[in-house]
Amino acid sequence: MSVLRVPGFVRVRGRFRAAPAGDDWAGRVHSELALDLPDEDIGEDLDDCLDLYEMGSKPRCEEAEYLGLVQDARDRLLWGR
Repeated sequence: MSVLRVPGFVRVRGRFRAAPAGDDWAGRVHSELALDLPDEDIGEDLDDCLDLYEMGSKPRCEEAEYLGLVQDARDRLLWGR
């Protein structure tokens, strides 16, 4: 499935709005995720991390924590919070 990605914009309720200014926000979110998951190799594109993840490759509790943290970080980037 291909996804249209528009840099600098976030889709909100069917409309696009400007994403938070600067790379500071994205850098901060990625830094926090790296601190939460120090043993993981997290790339810049969190959607790829989720799409390419192979279910069952970690113990169940670690898998749930990993997927939850990556999804939360991705949502924070999308919503700017």
